[in-house]
Amino acid sequence: MRSIVLSIAVILSIQCSIGQRKVGKSPWGADDQIGTLNMMTDASKLSVLQSIGAGKTYDLGVEYFVGMPGFHFMGDPRYQYWLTHTPHGTLVDNPNYQGEVMNKKVSYTSDAISMLTHSGTHIDALNHFGLYGEIWNGFPVDKYLGDKGWKKAGAETIPPIIARGILLDVAGFKNKTVLDKGYRISKVDLMGTVQKQKITIKKGDVVLIRTGQASHYDNAEKYLDAYPGVSLDAVKWLVEQKHIMVLGADNLGLEAFPSEDTDNWVPVHSYLLAEKGVMFLEQLNLEEIAEAKVYEFAFIASSLKLRGASGSPLRPIALPLVTGSD
Repeated sequence: MRSIVLSIAVILSIQCSIGQRKVGKSPWGADDQIGTLNMMTDASKLSVLQSIGAGKTYDLGVEYFVGMPGFHFMGDPRYQYWLTHTPHGTLVDNPNYQGEVMNKKVSYTSDAISMLTHSGTHIDALNHFGLYGEIWNGFPVDKYLGDKGWKKAGAETIPPIIARGILLDVAGFKNKTVLDKGYRISKVDLMGTVQKQKITIKKGDVVLIRTGQASHYDNAEKYLDAYPGVSLDAVKWLVEQKHIMVLGADNLGLEAFPSEDTDNWVPVHSYLLAEKGVMFLEQLNLEEIAEAKVYEFAFIASSLKLRGASGSPLRPIALPLVTGSD
């Protein structure tokens, strides 16, 4: 009888846990579509810009090229690039009707790309993952998702991001070039990194986590092979105790796979996007800034205004702050 009672208690506990997983309602209003990015104000942006201490710029984005690593194991398209016009082709085809003399004088090249919106360095919009048919702030799929994308929380709603940025070099903290395959970064790891780097995480910060995986970026097979990621426990610490605005990492999927939760194949994604309204960045390049030991900086990034899309490429940069501006 005791075992039956315990079994029932476990089932009820699981059901309760599952029931608690639901989309968050925004404290910024019923029509909010950008979640914690509402933490940015004109004053906060001006403050960080005024704290820039050097002109040195760190490019935190990766290159796009045919064969680059990407999220395609579920059938999503790989990055493709092709030339639509070349100087020689223009001379032969004369598509502009300018003739041989003009086309010998003026060389013309044009090209095109095709790719998943979650390719390379990119940001996930709040409609990317939801729970039980709803996305952040309770917007239901059947009402707001059309054939041409989402009517709510699309990538076009994401504002330019200007905020204080923090680098947490977890690989450096663990005295590794790259974290071990499949390693899940814990809350303890983050706390130890903060202590070692002698920094303070403040409300509204953009926090970037280095696993070292970006050092494998030019080798897609190695980059995608059981990459390390951040645990749900660590993310909850950042969001619920440190009140960060945006999270980012240098791996493909932020979290490690397979999932640590048998009830959710993407617990970190759904927690951040659907429950807490926190957007995040993936496939950053944090090698140069980590080598320079620049842990606090002005973070500036802007994504493409892709209407209705679930994510967008973006080009993030970091500029070191004045020493002691923290």
